[in-house]
Amino acid sequence: MRLKTMLATAAMLAVVIGMNATASAAEKGSVTLKSAGPLAFGPQGVLLVGDPKAATVYAIETGDTSGSADDVSINIEDLTGTIAKALNAKTVSINDLAANPQSGNLYLSVSATGPEAGPTLVKINTDGKVSEFSTEDVRYTKAVLQDAPDDKLVEGRRGKRNLRLQSITDVAFMEGQVLVSGLSKSDAPSSIRGLSYPFDESDPGTSLEIFHGAHGRNEDASAMNTFVPFNINGEPTVLGAYTCTPLVRFDVKDLVPGKKVKGTTVAELGNRNRPLDMVVYTKDGKDYLLMANSARGVMKVSTEDIGRAEGITERVGGGGVAGQEYVTIKEWEGVSQLDKLNETHAVVVTEVDGKTNLMTVPLP
Repeated sequence: MRLKTMLATAAMLAVVIGMNATASAAEKGSVTLKSAGPLAFGPQGVLLVGDPKAATVYAIETGDTSGSADDVSINIEDLTGTIAKALNAKTVSINDLAANPQSGNLYLSVSATGPEAGPTLVKINTDGKVSEFSTEDVRYTKAVLQDAPDDKLVEGRRGKRNLRLQSITDVAFMEGQVLVSGLSKSDAPSSIRGLSYPFDESDPGTSLEIFHGAHGRNEDASAMNTFVPFNINGEPTVLGAYTCTPLVRFDVKDLVPGKKVKGTTVAELGNRNRPLDMVVYTKDGKDYLLMANSARGVMKVSTEDIGRAEGITERVGGGGVAGQEYVTIKEWEGVSQLDKLNETHAVVVTEVDGKTNLMTVPLP
């Protein structure tokens, strides 16, 4: 078995799709974000931007297609302060990070307060220069999600929440589609949508059910926090992580719009924890998954036999773990954002002792 990242696939698809197809579908204008959420890259420098507040995914042509990510080294101390200065903002919070595999430049989605308050995209060049990535006068396409939760507070067991803010929890490009995880307003709200690219129209998504080992029951109400697409023995697959912390495998062929599918829980990685980011990579001929978490550090998860048919079906009590083996990368303290930069390095945002820093680090 061998997992392969989607970068090579995306490059091949760019040839198949062709720049003419993208250009013919794109319109010229300004993108006004209501919120700046998950980010990912598609073919030919297209930046995918999730706007949960608007329940919309944008594909923005950055034109950032030259250069190389092979030898990039970026280290920025006081990242939020540096971004705030560049934006003339009072405070900045970082929502997501994506590395452009073609150029090595980095893109962040942020929320800012102060004179230039609001959701904003930021670009960090390979030389460390930080600037706003303007969404005015750009070429873009967009997909408005069908059946997204209403934009209002609703009462739940944890108090009042606006479920619209979880309409998009993660995005990724895979084999000609933009995959979007989040919540819908169906009876089984946990969902994933496969949007054809260039965008034509949004499908209603597939409802997702998982067995949550820490809870000892089937669940379909909580959104997939983060996911990675990969191939297992040539079969397109999604591996998704949920709060408290099940890892679940879904076969893409089973993700039929309007239907419900139950995934295979391949690991339970501990309760009272929220997964933040995941990447897959290859080292010494073996494939691994890296997962950044809110409470359990960065896990290096083995992918050996991850395509097996059986999964976890019994309760895993006491905050215990089961399924795929992992080790904690103790050197990577306080990682809140994570993306793969190239075949040997990742880029991380860390929050330690009240300071937020960005750095490139070797894949462990």
